[in-house]
Amino acid sequence: MPQSQPNNPLHGYTLEVIVSSLADYYGWDELGEMIPIRCFTHDPSVKSSLKFLRKTPWARKKVEDLFVYTLETYGESDEGAPEA
Repeated sequence: MPQSQPNNPLHGYTLEVIVSSLADYYGWDELGEMIPIRCFTHDPSVKSSLKFLRKTPWARKKVEDLFVYTLETYGESDEGAPEA
């Protein structure tokens, strides 16, 4: 039986889901301003972002931190947008 991880806010979210959700919510332009890394600012795509973030721990940490902040601040809904 899988163990629950109540202290891990990222439990159950893959990196692909995190990047896609942030890109859908903020848009690539705003995401690139918030986290100024090339994979968000120059010809951005989920695929190129995943490739970079998997090899770059400091950048992945920034993306994960933004995702956790967004969930805590705006909540979670079925559409991926903040709850009103």
